[in-house]
Amino acid sequence: MNIMDFNMKKLAADAGTFLSRAVQFTEEKLGQAEKTELDAHLENLLSKAECTKIWTEKIMKQTEVLLQPNPNARIEEFVYEKLDRKAPSRINNPELLGQYMIDAGTEFGPGTAYGNALIKCGETQKRIGTADRELIQTSALNFLTPLRNFIEGDYKTIAKERKLLQNKRLDLDAAKTRLKKAKAAETRSSQLNSARLEGDNIMVNFSYMLNFLHVKWLKSEQELRITQSEFDRQAEITRLLLEGISSTHAHHLRCLNDFVEAQMTYYAQCYQYMLDLQKQLGRCFPSSYLSNNNQTSGTPVPSSLANAVGSPAVASTSGIVITSPSNLNDLKESSGSRKARVLYDYDAANSTELSLLADEVITVFSVVGMDSDWLMGERGNQKGKVPITYLELLN
Repeated sequence: MNIMDFNMKKLAADAGTFLSRAVQFTEEKLGQAEKTELDAHLENLLSKAECTKIWTEKIMKQTEVLLQPNPNARIEEFVYEKLDRKAPSRINNPELLGQYMIDAGTEFGPGTAYGNALIKCGETQKRIGTADRELIQTSALNFLTPLRNFIEGDYKTIAKERKLLQNKRLDLDAAKTRLKKAKAAETRSSQLNSARLEGDNIMVNFSYMLNFLHVKWLKSEQELRITQSEFDRQAEITRLLLEGISSTHAHHLRCLNDFVEAQMTYYAQCYQYMLDLQKQLGRCFPSSYLSNNNQTSGTPVPSSLANAVGSPAVASTSGIVITSPSNLNDLKESSGSRKARVLYDYDAANSTELSLLADEVITVFSVVGMDSDWLMGERGNQKGKVPITYLELLN
């Protein structure tokens, strides 16, 4: 019974406090009550925390879209995460494309030019898919997880303490309002008591009312001191939490650097994979392409590539410049040399080859017995074989 009485009293007290806060909040909105303003420093900290929360959510959500464009896949991952279960591994788009290319190349025949090229492209796409998977895993661990921990952990604590501070502020202002009303009532009673009213009963009643209002005033003053103390303590707790936002920014900066490094590694891997693929196609593709070049339909050629090695007629496939044999044969049959501009960077595969940098100009000439896809390049004291698909002859 005592426990029930205690619960009922607590429930009644909580209801009274809630009602008092609601009345105070409504009167503030109507301009009928004064509001205690927070100090400028605390207001700035609150604004900074709110701004951090908003932009962190936006960055986190857009990063998730960047790493996983498929909304259904994101929903599935979210559900598995909430169920604390590991999401099933699925093949990504580059891996799927790579598998299709490999299957098609196998069907067409690895011995054919097209089939061989498809298989090589498919293998490269699967490597890119693996790099993409590593990027998602690294970014989720080093970037998305810290951002999510802030939103679901630190900021929730800040929001909870901020709400508590708001309640303490309403309690303080409600106490100030009650004290103000008690003072006004006591002043009015004193004025009435000071009037020389006749009758002992009337004087006794006014004296009793005055004493009652005085006690109520003292009680309101005590309540104000308590609410002021609780408000100041809560303001200090909230301030200490909010000052941690600067540390959060520093931590997120480190996470951002990790994300940039993960992206840099991913794009560097993709670039290297495609460069290697370009070299492979450049070594095996031109000769077989040239044998069927007259059977293909004409393709518009950019004017910037009109003077590529061989002749003004140039075909461009997957970034590889293919030349017809007219001027190439002239160069091979002559004993002279020509200047050529390098179209793409090229890393020498062995000591017999010459590494190239895009846009540099080198001297090229033919050597008897050399493969038709290569020329001898010379840059200063350096000499070596260079692939013709990387060059543009100059007049």
